[in-house]
Amino acid sequence: MAAELSAHDLIAKHRPTLDQALEAIRTRAYWSPHPEHPKAYGENGSLGMAEGKAAFDALLGTRLDLDQPGTDDWVGGETSPYGIELGVTYPHADVDTLLPAMKAGQRAWRDAGAQVRAVVCLEILKRISDRTHEFAHAVMHTSGQAFMMAFQAGGPHAQDRGLEAVAYAYAEQVRTPDEAEWTKPQGKRDPLKLDKRFKAVPRGIALVIGCNTFPTWNGYPGLFASLATGNAVLVKPHPRGVLPLALTVQVAREVLAETGFDPNLVALAAERPGEGIAKTLATRPEIRIIDYTGSTSFGDWLEANARQAQVYTEKAGVNTVLVESTDNYKGMLSNLAFSLSLYSGQMCTTPQNLLIPRDGITTDEGAKSYDEVVTDLARSVGGLLGDDARANALLGAIVNPDVKARLEAAAGLGEVALASREIVNPEFPDAVVRTPVIVKLDGAKPDDEAAYMSECFGPVSFAVAVDSATDGVELLRRTIADKGVMTVGAYTTSDEVAGAVEEVCLDECAQLSLNLTGGVYVNQTAAFSDFHGSGGNPAANAALCDAAFVANRFRMVEIRREV
Repeated sequence: MAAELSAHDLIAKHRPTLDQALEAIRTRAYWSPHPEHPKAYGENGSLGMAEGKAAFDALLGTRLDLDQPGTDDWVGGETSPYGIELGVTYPHADVDTLLPAMKAGQRAWRDAGAQVRAVVCLEILKRISDRTHEFAHAVMHTSGQAFMMAFQAGGPHAQDRGLEAVAYAYAEQVRTPDEAEWTKPQGKRDPLKLDKRFKAVPRGIALVIGCNTFPTWNGYPGLFASLATGNAVLVKPHPRGVLPLALTVQVAREVLAETGFDPNLVALAAERPGEGIAKTLATRPEIRIIDYTGSTSFGDWLEANARQAQVYTEKAGVNTVLVESTDNYKGMLSNLAFSLSLYSGQMCTTPQNLLIPRDGITTDEGAKSYDEVVTDLARSVGGLLGDDARANALLGAIVNPDVKARLEAAAGLGEVALASREIVNPEFPDAVVRTPVIVKLDGAKPDDEAAYMSECFGPVSFAVAVDSATDGVELLRRTIADKGVMTVGAYTTSDEVAGAVEEVCLDECAQLSLNLTGGVYVNQTAAFSDFHGSGGNPAANAALCDAAFVANRFRMVEIRREV
């Protein structure tokens, strides 16, 4: 097909951004090309606030036709956690028709080379960025995130993670030269001479299995890592979070077509209610790469059963914070309160277990008993969420009934230090909004251990009394090794305790944040600098993003000839 956008023009447009991304992953310094503030949009072709909301509203009740091969039905049924029926329908695919069509375009995509693939991916990301306000509403009304979080995490932060994956993919592919002249001396005889060519060859079709809570943030790394390394990508969204990823597929297909590539290199696999096509797709022989974010049980199933594919999983863990001492008591409480409250704790990085010595901690305000620390933390959360308007802006909405059920059941697990309360959202009266619950548990009691050593996804935290900082460190080690964590936090003024926690995290491969008291929180990570997950403990077998996340999505094939 004829290209409307030439490779030369795209390289001129996007190579500077790619170079900046490559420099950012080398230095790990702060950098982002995607503005975080909503008012930064509305010029140079991007949608402003009003245009983005209008574009989202125009989608409601429509059919999102992607012009995919093998469409045999139209499916939908998403309801916003804020109570709105989205009414959008999507193509349902006959995979026996769609998968061969996706494979057909891979040769030209492979032969385009790493640089062209990278700049095409950057053009896709640029067009998504121009529609950030529209995407923000789509994320908000499928995930339950409050608007500002949906805007930032679902927009610029997700786009950053996609660009980061492209940069890593490009760096790994160009590590090997395209060609080499090889000459081996043979003494008095003529030397042996070979011309060698090396080409990055994709594995095949990649499957992205999306999650409900962060469809773009968690979906973009795998999508763009696979696409940038030459693979076709089939996107299977969560049934309650289709729209953001369907829009992403739509943009990708448009850009691929305009650059002269087969749009079927990216396609959508939406499903009928209760169809459960993920297992079927995951074990198809055509699927050679799988990216998954979600429950541990299904992640374990994929790792055990999708044997034909390279499987990247981000599952779940029991995130833990050790509180031993602090020189900024108010800052610590404020930081923890925000971390526990953000998006109603519905983040894979939200702290669950707070390990506090039963004899208390030392602070800049004097000694504080275990009970005082827990009471003060509960008061801090209550103060943060005391104003309903502010609470709605931080909490968003409960994403599904299972989270609500876990929240309600948590109150029966121990002494409640902070009870959850219901909040009305005046703009969306059908939204289910709840403040966090904090429950006291005893680390020495086996019955309590059954609760705190299990993931309780949602706005539920356990204040676990431990005998000492040493016991807390050992419980932290056991938690990481047995259950896995996405994040570890610690508060201590002791070099000895800090060193012990650091050694545990190095031994068990967990990402650690020490003494956060300001505007950076344990449950937030920055693309190009922070690693999300480690790939080294049971919570995830991959990290976003490192070389290991991209390097096995392609293989190097060598062709050599005698000179």
